[in-house]
Amino acid sequence: MAAVRATNPAAGWAGSGQVAGSSADWLTSFGLVATVALLFSISGGMLWLVGYNYDGLTGNPATKIHPSTYLLVLVFAWRACTFGNPVGYMVAVADRRPAGTLMAVISIVLLFVVIARQRPGMAGMIDTFVAPALLVMMLGEDDEKTFARMQTVVHAIMTVNALLALFEFATKTLIFPYRLDGEVFMSDLRSTALQGHPLSNATVTSIYVLALLSGSRSLSMPLRLGLIGLQFAALVAFGGRSAMVTTIVLGGCNLLIQGLRGLRKGRVNLLGAALGLILAALVPVVIAVAASYGFFDALLERFVSDSGSANARVEMFELFKHFELRDLIVGPDIDLIESLRRISGLEQGIENPIIRLILYQGAFFTLLLFVGFALFMHEVARRCHAGIWLTMLGWLILLNTSESLASKTTLMTKFVVIALVLYRPARGVVGQRTPAGRR
Repeated sequence: MAAVRATNPAAGWAGSGQVAGSSADWLTSFGLVATVALLFSISGGMLWLVGYNYDGLTGNPATKIHPSTYLLVLVFAWRACTFGNPVGYMVAVADRRPAGTLMAVISIVLLFVVIARQRPGMAGMIDTFVAPALLVMMLGEDDEKTFARMQTVVHAIMTVNALLALFEFATKTLIFPYRLDGEVFMSDLRSTALQGHPLSNATVTSIYVLALLSGSRSLSMPLRLGLIGLQFAALVAFGGRSAMVTTIVLGGCNLLIQGLRGLRKGRVNLLGAALGLILAALVPVVIAVAASYGFFDALLERFVSDSGSANARVEMFELFKHFELRDLIVGPDIDLIESLRRISGLEQGIENPIIRLILYQGAFFTLLLFVGFALFMHEVARRCHAGIWLTMLGWLILLNTSESLASKTTLMTKFVVIALVLYRPARGVVGQRTPAGRR
């Protein structure tokens, strides 16, 4: 026992009864699955209907945090208590997921800094950074049943999300429209489905499609192809140009690489090849029929008229001319930034997370978050099989097409769930990656 504690300091805190890699109790497992279900299915538009102003600027500060984050914190506290030694549990999970722990610590420190400096983004630090870090720390306990249930929940909710998006697109009726302090933007009829904002829907759907292409090995090929077709149709309904282009380019490259790899090995699945040829012949016909009924009109209009989005990406760099280097390091005056945004026509947002973080929080804090984020993404990728490169690349590209992580969002938590659940390697591979001292 002394030797074990010498190689792993966390063992001394955790006690001799439990190890931080053992299966969780049934309440923890149920809580994690419920957290994933709430995360993927409850949007700000839904919460507004029950008096919970999540997306707005006004209202009770407690409502600015997503219910899934509250549930995740409760599950973490429960698991820490049932572990036998709460401090030992936190030390043990920190030892297993150091980058996730670092991300949580950096975010919490910056949360207090934001509050002390009276700057915007308090809830963003919690939902955007603390929640995914906490989830990764808890998912360090390798419970196969929990991962299987979460996988089922993700596939089920994303399927319902796509079907609801197509229904909204066909009927021109938004079931749960995006609201800002209760106000609905009537001119924007893009589908909102279960994820809320159309661009959030497009980002999550694009990541999910890429995960279906290179992950989700537990699904049969016909089922995966059906889900990919359904989600791709939903992408058109959401009207996300960047998500659509990213999915087509990266997905096409992945299919080309897989095809060349199969030909190089000299092993071609005849049934798969026949099915691929049939689909290749049917896809142009389906696209032509859909185009004749105006299915792509809304998406094409987004490419023709971007509502000033391209100009906003140019104007945001002009803001730096109004500040000195010292201001950019510690963070410029908020009132001045808001005035310059209105003058420059950037009321809808600064469509790059790094630029927005520098302007609102300063370059120093942006650098801290960037380092924590990079280490965190590396830690997540290490827990997945090799196909994660496709989804990770798509995720990093789409992050830079909007404010994303610079504002309050649950996108990173959703990406973490998709990555860890749909790219989960075989149990033997996980065991081989674990250092001998920790096993």
